Amino acid sequence: MITTLAVYNSVIGYLNWKKSMQQTPRKIVVIGGGPAGLMAAETIAKAGCQVDVYDAMPTVGRKFLLAGKGGMNLTHSEEQSAFLGRYGTRREVLTPLIAQFDACSLRAWATELGVATFVGSSGRVFPTDMKAAPLLRAWLHRLRHDCVQFHMRHRWLGWSDDRLRFATPLGDVLVSADAVVLALGGGSWARLGSDGAWVPLLQAKGIQIAPLQPANCGFDVAWSDYFKQRFAGHPVTSVIAHISDQTGANVTRQGQFVMTEGGVEGSLIYALSSHLRDAIAKDGKAILYLDLVPGKTVERVRSEVLHPRGSRSMSSHLQSRLGLDSLKTALLHECLPAEYFQQPERLAAAIKFLPLSLIAPRPIDEAISSAGGVAFEGLDTQLMCRASPGLFCAGEMLDWEAPTGGYLLTACFATGRQAGLGALAWLREKAKIA
Repeated sequence: MITTLAVYNSVIGYLNWKKSMQQTPRKIVVIGGGPAGLMAAETIAKAGCQVDVYDAMPTVGRKFLLAGKGGMNLTHSEEQSAFLGRYGTRREVLTPLIAQFDACSLRAWATELGVATFVGSSGRVFPTDMKAAPLLRAWLHRLRHDCVQFHMRHRWLGWSDDRLRFATPLGDVLVSADAVVLALGGGSWARLGSDGAWVPLLQAKGIQIAPLQPANCGFDVAWSDYFKQRFAGHPVTSVIAHISDQTGANVTRQGQFVMTEGGVEGSLIYALSSHLRDAIAKDGKAILYLDLVPGKTVERVRSEVLHPRGSRSMSSHLQSRLGLDSLKTALLHECLPAEYFQQPERLAAAIKFLPLSLIAPRPIDEAISSAGGVAFEGLDTQLMCRASPGLFCAGEMLDWEAPTGGYLLTACFATGRQAGLGALAWLREKAKIA
């Protein structure tokens, strides 16, 4: 009976608070019109609060649309433990947030917008039409129906006498708000609005910021002129990559990547980018070990390399016996001393464990996403900045990172929702005190 009464009183209290919000509208400002900001706005609008979304760009969701150009990968269908493991050192802090809005919730949300989804062969989840634009259009239609107001070409400049200051085509404007949700993105893709310009503004407020770094990015390699001219743009297919993480544990991924004129990029490289970046920061370079012939044992490779080749060149021999194409053979020549090709035992070992030296990550503005940002240690469980009550942060501007495959968007949606709920809870607590 006590439990039932407590639940009843809680529900009645929430309904009375929601009614008071509607009678005396509270204005919450969301700055940033990406997935995190829009999800925060949706969450707040459903509670009856006035929501104004400000963005520096002419339209919202620009990076969201760009991410969907090759197929809108919304989330991933893998089991929860493996899914959460993709967030690395931030798994613990993100787990309760994603648990409240996980892959299943995200798919159900898309269905409510009239967008069906399916699970691809890789386990990734896509809209059935593989496009981002229809989903964004339906979402914006619902937000406008819920009275969310949009203010475009408003670049946030910080505060002036506790009011938000924006630069607009018609000059600076000052905006008052009862609570603020920041969802300004990280530091990648500045031309789409994620330029990290918010960092000094928050640091001036005493908010802890971890330095922004590239994530899901390519890396530089000192290719020879011949190699870069011959193989730039070519994919390296079906390899297994190994690298040791900061604890010394072996991290292994299988997939493919692409040669560039200056180095390497692509899904396999992105999946290991945090480890590669950290190794370069620590040692000045990262050694990525490649198994060029997955599925063939060391003994099998050794036997094939030692097989008499007659008058054939070593390249033709490796192609015939092991299926190494010209690119993989050229990689061997790039990464190994010339004498290895006269020492079959050492060459065979290198084919299964080829060291590729990476010397620098590509610039952050080229990265798919960024690491670093607002430290969770300076936030409460509602994602409110302890140094600035009433200010909430969400999305990629928080200090976490994840590989591509739907994990980035899932966490952006989940943290946006939590920041919206946090702003509502904070206003509710203020109303009680008042």
